[in-house]
Amino acid sequence: MGLLAKKLLGVSTAVAVLGVLIGFYVASWATSFPKSVPATSAPAGGGANLTLETVAAIGKKFSPTHPAWVSYLVKSPQGQWVHSTEFRVPANSIVHVTLYQFDSATGLRNEFLSQAQGTIGGTETVDGKTVNAIEPEEASHTFAVPELGVFVPLPGIPEGAKHPCEEAPCEPASSDHRTVTFSFRTGRKGRYRWQCFVPCAAGWINGNGGPMQTLGYMGGFIDVV
Repeated sequence: MGLLAKKLLGVSTAVAVLGVLIGFYVASWATSFPKSVPATSAPAGGGANLTLETVAAIGKKFSPTHPAWVSYLVKSPQGQWVHSTEFRVPANSIVHVTLYQFDSATGLRNEFLSQAQGTIGGTETVDGKTVNAIEPEEASHTFAVPELGVFVPLPGIPEGAKHPCEEAPCEPASSDHRTVTFSFRTGRKGRYRWQCFVPCAAGWINGNGGPMQTLGYMGGFIDVV
């Protein structure tokens, strides 16, 4: 075999191997989306109940590759915490959200987002107290669905909390947390992007990389069906 033929064979082999690797990557990416978790029916008055939590570190149980990433989780109708940011709720209904916030404060860069917006009554309830805003520096995360006009700030636990949760799943009975509740109304069917607007990705430029840009962590979709 001549030198040119050997070079061509080598290049062809390298291209083939690269193609296979790209194929595996695309296949892995295409199947790595978080699964959609349905909200539970709300028997009193109809609508749906959605229970979420935010954690400072997702842990190896849910994310072996990124255990230190901050994340949201959702409780399934069976009562299990699921590492997913895709939720399924009914159209033209009221969604009642209970959110357990286990992370510490980061603070908002835009004070406008410290106001509860798009919720029923324009308020949220924090640890049993109804408010229409929080102090911007107290924010740990937000739950925001821009297309629905929903922006809810989530205050962090105190810096000196005695029982912080180290990694998910976190339980209100054993770890310091803030309990935030609010309700919002869905409209027509569709797929709506939601996300956190607090730059809480430690170790990334301006706090906006990693979990802030990855489905399954600090943003996802609400499927209104």
